[in-house]
Amino acid sequence: IKGGKRMKVFKLCLVLVAVVAMAGSVMAGTLEDVRAKGFIQAGVNGDLFGFGKPDEKGVWKGLDVDTARAVAAAVFGDADKVKYTPLTAKTRFTALQSGEIDVLTRNCTQTLGRDTALGLDFCQVNYYDGQGFLIPKKLGVKSAKELDGATVCVLPGTTTELNVADYFRANGMKMNPVVIENTAELTKAFLAGRCDVLTSDASQLAGHRATFSNPKDYEILPEIISKEPLAPAVRHGDNQWKDIVNYSVLVLINAEELGITSQNVDKMLTSKDPRVMRFLGVTPGNGKALGLDEKFAYNIIKQVGNYGEVFERNVGVNTLLGIERGMNALWTNGGLMYSPPFK
Repeated sequence: IKGGKRMKVFKLCLVLVAVVAMAGSVMAGTLEDVRAKGFIQAGVNGDLFGFGKPDEKGVWKGLDVDTARAVAAAVFGDADKVKYTPLTAKTRFTALQSGEIDVLTRNCTQTLGRDTALGLDFCQVNYYDGQGFLIPKKLGVKSAKELDGATVCVLPGTTTELNVADYFRANGMKMNPVVIENTAELTKAFLAGRCDVLTSDASQLAGHRATFSNPKDYEILPEIISKEPLAPAVRHGDNQWKDIVNYSVLVLINAEELGITSQNVDKMLTSKDPRVMRFLGVTPGNGKALGLDEKFAYNIIKQVGNYGEVFERNVGVNTLLGIERGMNALWTNGGLMYSPPFK
């Protein structure tokens, strides 16, 4: 081969070696990485009551936190083998892309653009939401369509920012945005009167209001202006890890549908129902398919509960948030929560 062709062949070989090396790193996968270090690093909100926030003793709690704990229970048989990285809306995707975290469980909306452009994959939705508006009652506003000229507090780099601009434009209204990256600082600005309205997912608004010293002085307007399917996310290309995170969430949903709770799961191990036997690992196969222990689903339910238990203790009607199940009810109860068969 002549010199020029030889150099081209050499460069092609280098490219192929690099591709193989990259493929090998993907093949190694997140599961092996987390097992080697002994814990899962989860990206969370950090300051959203009901979804991701440490309590007064420093114990992390919330629906998104329990999602990460379910993954840890599946992988390690121990739901507490999680470390949490608080992330802003702006830094959440970069942290996942860079490998700083293993899974993102931070009330993130799945969108086509994010799915295709950010090098990540979304898993099963763990909360169906929609964007709303929080206002002081003294403002005297009863509908979002009365907000023409309002000053609106909104997080940058979110679907919220685009949605609110679209909504005001579509309804022939003008708004004055107040854009602050940090959620806590944005809420402080709202409480200080720097803006008339705080807009975000309705669940987040309920979470923020629950922490106010005078929550009864604020109300969420009736309009929901968007679809916000909130779901955990993982890096693109690691199919096994995506399957594990995906089915960890689906375990919560399927357990509720089968009537299995953290309180009765031990008794359900003796069930003769083939669906229950496969689901809880009495009949083996599901664990091996995911590269996990056959009791992975049992461990999730025993330590974290089913989806109904997770929902009710974190955001349900008997919590400070007081949220009805609504779209997050099982499909058998008119909601959107639905699991494929575990077989």
